Amino acid sequence: MVANGPVAHAFYEGPVQNHDFKDFELMVDVKTAPNSNGGVYFHTEFQDSGFPRKGFEVQVNNTHHDPIKTGSLYHVKDIGADDIQGITKDDEWFTEHIIVHGNTVTIRLNGKEVVKWAQPADWNGGREGAGRVISHGTFALQGHDPNSTVQYKNVRVKPLP
Repeated sequence: MVANGPVAHAFYEGPVQNHDFKDFELMVDVKTAPNSNGGVYFHTEFQDSGFPRKGFEVQVNNTHHDPIKTGSLYHVKDIGADDIQGITKDDEWFTEHIIVHGNTVTIRLNGKEVVKWAQPADWNGGREGAGRVISHGTFALQGHDPNSTVQYKNVRVKPLP
């Protein structure tokens, strides 16, 4: 799938788990053009337009001007360019591996753990608001803007008990 154009999200609405996941492992192979931005959402729900208000975004951004880089749990646990140096590059396929188990989110890039975050008991959604809490929902692949080109392939999900 190639994302290039106005803001858009491709939501999974299929038979696996009736597109409603709580604990899972999700792996997505991603390739970015230079200066591109995208993302992988989880625990979200379909909406017609705009950026999803429910769920979390795992950032896809190696060289776009946004300082929040690939692998960040966007506006929750942000990482910078130094954190991904040598792990991901534009114009090369890399794997985002997202694990949600209980109240913990783990994010790996090409097998290297870059984020491990446990949602505090008093978490209220942080900067992004009340919809950014670990709960349940579907996945979405993001097309961020007309100047960004992000490719997604080999989307694999494994529900966890």
